[in-house]
Amino acid sequence: MEEMMKKCRLCPRKCGADRTKSAGYCGAGDKVTAAKAALHQWEEPCISYKNGAGTVFFSGCSLHCCFCQNNQISNELYGRELTSEELGDVFLRLADRGADNIELVTPTHFVPQIIKALDLVKHRLELPVVYNTGGYELTETIRMLKGYVDIYLPDIKYFSPEVSMKYSKAPDYFERASEAVLEMISQAGELRYNEEGGLLSGTIIRHLVLPGNRHDSMKVMEWIAENTSSDKVLVSIMNQYTPFDFIPEGFPELRRRVTKMEYNSVVRYASELGINGFTQEKSSASDKYVPDFDLEL
Repeated sequence: MEEMMKKCRLCPRKCGADRTKSAGYCGAGDKVTAAKAALHQWEEPCISYKNGAGTVFFSGCSLHCCFCQNNQISNELYGRELTSEELGDVFLRLADRGADNIELVTPTHFVPQIIKALDLVKHRLELPVVYNTGGYELTETIRMLKGYVDIYLPDIKYFSPEVSMKYSKAPDYFERASEAVLEMISQAGELRYNEEGGLLSGTIIRHLVLPGNRHDSMKVMEWIAENTSSDKVLVSIMNQYTPFDFIPEGFPELRRRVTKMEYNSVVRYASELGINGFTQEKSSASDKYVPDFDLEL
C-alpha cells in the first residue's frame, strides 16, 4: 500500500504524487479522510430499502466537478483522518446500527486503505459492499476490488469530451468511465436481490441530467443500451441538479435547474431504448438532500 502512495496512479489523472509527503490531484494524502458515516435513506430503493445504506463519505475527489453538490468534501476537502483499523471499526458500527449495506462514496483515491480495512473486518461483516463513484476510474484499480465489492454504483456523467473538459477538466472522462463500467459489470454479474428487495449484487449506472445538456445525456443512454443488459444493470436517471452559489463564473447554463422538458426527454428516450431503472421527482433538486458533514464517524 505504501508503495502505491509514493507514486500514485490510482485514477486516470495518474498524477504520480508522493502522497506520503503531499496531496495528489484528488487533494488527499496517504491517510483516509472522511466527513461522515451514517445511515443514508435517499439512495435508490434497492440500496436504501429498510434502515438505509451504511454510507461513508470520503473527502477529496479525482474529478472536482465545478457543480458538485458535495463541494465541501470533494473540493474543499473537509474531513478527518482515519487509520485503516478505524475505518474497519466504522464499517462494523454501521452494520451494528442495521445498515442495509456498506456504501463507499467517492472512494477511488483510498482503494488500498479500504481493501486493508475490509480485510480486517470481513469475517465479521455480512453486508454487501457498494462502490459509489463518479465513474472516472482506471480498470486496473477496479480490478483490485474484485471479491471486495458486491454492488457497483458508478456515474456516467458525460459523453462528449468537450462537456467533460468544461465541467471536470477531464476530456477522457467517457473513455475511462465506459471502460471501467464494463469491468464493474463483469465483476458484479447479474442483479440479485434478497427477500426484502434489497440488492445483493449487480450494477446501477447513475446519470445526472444537467441543464442545457440533454443531447449529451441521450448519447450516454445510447451507449448504455448498446453495451449493457437489463439482467445485470439498472439505470438511475437523476433530476437532482441544484445550482449552488459556489458555481464559478463562466457557467451561466449551470445557474438554473433542469427543466421538465429536458429531464422528461431523457427519460422518454431511455424508455424507448429499453432501459430499466429509476427516475426522480423534480423535488429532489434541493439542497436539503445534501448531507450535513458533521465529522460523525
